[in-house]
Amino acid sequence: MAEPSLFARLVALVGGAAVAIRHSGDGPRPPAFGTAPAIPDPKPQGKIPTLKMPTAKGWEGDHKPTAAAGLKVNAFAKGLDHPRNMHVLPNGDVLVAESMGEEGSGPRSIFDHAMHATMKRAKASGTSPNRITLLRDADGDGVAEQRFAYIENVRQPYGMVLIGDTLYVGASDAVLAYPYVAGETRITAPGKKLMDLIPGGHWTRNLIASKDGSKLYVAVGSLSNIGDQGMAAEENRACIHELDLTTGKSRIFAGGLRNPVGMAWEPMGGHLWTVVNERDGLGDETPPDYLTSVVDGGFYGWPYCYWNRVVDDRVPQDKAKVASAKQPDYALGGHTASLGLCWLPEGTLPDYAAGMAIGQHGSWNRSKLSGYKLTFVEFQNGKPVGMPRDILTDFLSPDEKYSYGRPVGVALASDGAVLMADDVGDVIWRVTGA
Repeated sequence: MAEPSLFARLVALVGGAAVAIRHSGDGPRPPAFGTAPAIPDPKPQGKIPTLKMPTAKGWEGDHKPTAAAGLKVNAFAKGLDHPRNMHVLPNGDVLVAESMGEEGSGPRSIFDHAMHATMKRAKASGTSPNRITLLRDADGDGVAEQRFAYIENVRQPYGMVLIGDTLYVGASDAVLAYPYVAGETRITAPGKKLMDLIPGGHWTRNLIASKDGSKLYVAVGSLSNIGDQGMAAEENRACIHELDLTTGKSRIFAGGLRNPVGMAWEPMGGHLWTVVNERDGLGDETPPDYLTSVVDGGFYGWPYCYWNRVVDDRVPQDKAKVASAKQPDYALGGHTASLGLCWLPEGTLPDYAAGMAIGQHGSWNRSKLSGYKLTFVEFQNGKPVGMPRDILTDFLSPDEKYSYGRPVGVALASDGAVLMADDVGDVIWRVTGA
């Protein structure tokens, strides 16, 4: 990894001092997990929020994340360029979206400049590769020995779905359709635009197909933290769209979701589930990011309120919206940046029940870092239960100064292994029974 700039290192030092002053005497707060989390009262941080993020370091030599007891991990593919999300094709090939946040047209304030420098130091923004790579493990040994530039020059690709002979791609500015031929290692045909999307802000555009393949669900995050530029700028954002592939028409399926990214179907209840990144600037555990089922027409609170209709006083209020807000199903802890979501049938990993695997990219807006792991939430009778359970950990240095990796998308390989994209380590990790 490149050394951070002098300004970025200065920002890190100032941020560390601010964290120490602001949180002196607080003591550690228990994480807000589960269906009935204890969420601390909000402590608005004003115009200078807690800013703490590790410097991206990557993995060196044979260093790798730590797998939970009974599991083992190996690198399915190394040397990628900021891999974010994956899609497993019917023949076992794995598509990887390589993309990152754009640096933009320039900061508007000193704090913007500090934030940009921090994100670049953490390898969270820069020059996006704008590519989908195909990985192939032809000999079945759990390591992809072949890779191909499958689709290039797509603006920040993220979501990918194959339906029949069409591959759909969620770019930051559009939903695109490409002709798919099984076994081919490159698509050169231009993508057909099916739906315009607004780039910027939370830029990931994940996709999932309906069970009958007639519709796509498109996750779009907010432009800002709490509607800072007015709600007109948030139109058609902070929501999940439903795109009818027959008519070409789209509608908002569910709203009030600040940054929904990972999506998965839970087979027993048949519901769509998502993980959502909540707002910043109210404290280490306030409010928690969450895992929730998503119902047609549902509104989940953003930006007016969070969790059980707790009003955010920083936001001009809409009482009707607050009254209609649905409570999420399961808290994942404050600022974990849960991005990846994948349903794991019972027995996928030894001694793990059926449930959701969640890639937690990791926090920046808290005094002690959270997330930075691949975690698991068990489901019973179609609902999450118990406390989260680790699958992969140790993506951070013990002193929290460096990140070796940051988990993002999660997918189930054709051989039953769990795959996880690591956009700082530039690796796809593969988890199986030990």
